[in-house]
Amino acid sequence: MSQNSRDRDASGRARNARPRDGLGRPLPHGVEGVPRIPDDLVLPPTPALVEAQRLLDHGMPFHAHEILEGTWKSAAAEERDLWQGLAQLAVGLTHVLRGNAAGARTLLLRARARILGYAEAPPYDIDVDGLVDWTDQLLAGLAAGEGGVGTDIEPPRLRRPAAGG
Repeated sequence: MSQNSRDRDASGRARNARPRDGLGRPLPHGVEGVPRIPDDLVLPPTPALVEAQRLLDHGMPFHAHEILEGTWKSAAAEERDLWQGLAQLAVGLTHVLRGNAAGARTLLLRARARILGYAEAPPYDIDVDGLVDWTDQLLAGLAAGEGGVGTDIEPPRLRRPAAGG
């Protein structure tokens, strides 16, 4: 494949078929990467939260973002900002882990603003307060010069703990 040609799907849409690492960075063709999230995957809200949390817990926030993005793009209008904010939160964490503090700050601030709009009545047991606190702590760490490649960051908890748990 030439340097100027792009991978395309059957309908002619541009697709990047290169394998990716755990943080979503493209790897050279022929190198084994982590399993990809299908571009057209759309999960209902609760399964999307469960799968995104699993990916976050395994250090794969880029892939969690892809799960959340599918749900965001198919969400009802009144929930779209929430799902976009959750996807941005995952991308913000991706940028932190890739060492891109400026990109992380931008996305985390956008995510925080979108998610905070659902604090009064969060659907699907989403832990809006916990996510905002987690984001604030991560932003404070970035402001203090902490955060970057190799930083041990506890992943966010997308949902409130079950009662009694």
